Amino acid sequence: MERFMGDAAMPYIEDLARLRVEVFRDFPYLYDGNLSYEKDYVQTYIKATDSVLVIAFDGDNVIGVSTALPMENEPINIQKPFLDKGFDTSKIFYFGESVLKKDYRGQGIGVEFFNQREAQARKLDRFQYLTFCGVVRPFGHPLRPENYIPLDDFWRKRGFQPTDLYCYMVWKDMDEEKDTPKPLRFWIKEL
Repeated sequence: MERFMGDAAMPYIEDLARLRVEVFRDFPYLYDGNLSYEKDYVQTYIKATDSVLVIAFDGDNVIGVSTALPMENEPINIQKPFLDKGFDTSKIFYFGESVLKKDYRGQGIGVEFFNQREAQARKLDRFQYLTFCGVVRPFGHPLRPENYIPLDDFWRKRGFQPTDLYCYMVWKDMDEEKDTPKPLRFWIKEL
C-alpha cells in the first residue's frame, strides 16, 4: 500500500477508474458507471492541493484505492450541509471513497485505508474534522443481497459517528433507465 499525492498517481488513472466501476456496481451503490467519467473524476484528487490517494497493490496489480482531500475542494452539494450547520469547511478533511476488490476484503486493508487518510489529515495539521458520506438505501430495497452487512460497525470502530447531515448525488443505478438523485449520509470524527 502506498500514499500518492498529486501527479504521482497519474500512471494509475486507468486502473483506478476501472476499479471504481467494478466495485460500485455492487449494493449499496448499484452504480452503472463508465471509464471515461471515472477517469475524469479521479483527476479531482490528482489536481487538488493536499489530496491523497492511497493505493493497495498485489504485486503490480491495483486491488484497491482510497481517496481524501480538503472539503473546500469538493462541489457545493458536498459542502452545503456543513455550511448550513455553521461548520468551517476549511477545517474538514473529506474521505472520498474506498474501493477494494472482493477477494481482498476482511484482511485489514480497509482499516489501513482509514489510517492512511487520517495520517494525511494529521500531517497537514489544520483540520478539526474528518468526514465521509455513504449512500442510504431502504432495508427492503429489491437489489439488497440477503447476506448484506452494512459498514456502520466498521465505521464506528474507526471513530466515526453518523450525523443528521445528508447530501444528494446523481447517478444511474444498474436497474434504472436514467440518472436519479441518491441520498448520502455523512459520518464524522473529530480530530
